[in-house]
Amino acid sequence: MPRKANPRTARLPVPAGQIPDFTPVPRQRMRNGGWSAARQREFIELLAETGSVRAACRRLGVGEHHIYKLRRHPEAESFRKAWEAALDLGIARIEDVAMDRALNGVEEPVYHAGEIVGTRRVYNDRLLMFLLKNRAPSRFAADARPSPRKPDAIETMQEKRRAKQLRRKLKAEIRAEMEAEAEANAPSPQEIRASIDAKIEGLRRAAEYRRKQEWEALSEDTREAWERYDALKTRDMGRIAAEEEARRTLLEGPREQVNAVPPEEKVVEPKPPKTVWSLKDDGWE
Repeated sequence: MPRKANPRTARLPVPAGQIPDFTPVPRQRMRNGGWSAARQREFIELLAETGSVRAACRRLGVGEHHIYKLRRHPEAESFRKAWEAALDLGIARIEDVAMDRALNGVEEPVYHAGEIVGTRRVYNDRLLMFLLKNRAPSRFAADARPSPRKPDAIETMQEKRRAKQLRRKLKAEIRAEMEAEAEANAPSPQEIRASIDAKIEGLRRAAEYRRKQEWEALSEDTREAWERYDALKTRDMGRIAAEEEARRTLLEGPREQVNAVPPEEKVVEPKPPKTVWSLKDDGWE
């Protein structure tokens, strides 16, 4: 199946009148594949036709480094000027070809089951807008949005500093609001004291109830023994207190007392059995 020429790579020869004239670079000796005057003119023609140094070198079958070496020759000033002129001409021709394709489209084959069944014309609107913006920027690039500029290091640092200050300000405002709300909902000292008193009263009642339950669970013998223990404890504590008072009087002198009764004559009566206990009995002051 014959392949159709690719319109994207096909080019027309440049008219001879448009090829820039120049003085070829002199060479001391010529060899096969060297850069003779005719070969240099052929390169300039291909450069004006393709607009690409690489494409022109490929058409000649030489490497790019060879032509660049020739360009650096001390006597290649005319050749370099022709090079630049041909390159500008090639770029201008490429722009013309691109504009023609953008306006008139490109014929592309349509395949079906591996065979060409027809062609279709494809238009490239993006290519057209690109060419219009570059050829007439005052008319077509006025409304174009400029690409956003990337901030430099100083602007980035300043932006981070502003964001940090904003976060601190927001945190201070939130903290102030929370403190104001907590202060508005905080209980008064009277309410705190009443709450503490209520808790203490609840503990006292629970202790009294527990003591009462324990006392009722004791047998008669245990109750009598407990009452006897309590009486003996009271008597001993009174004796210890009297001895301490006598020792203090001996060291510091007598203390004025009203209706004082000597310890040996003081009668200690046993206390009645306790049926109700308070928090003080459990060690609560």
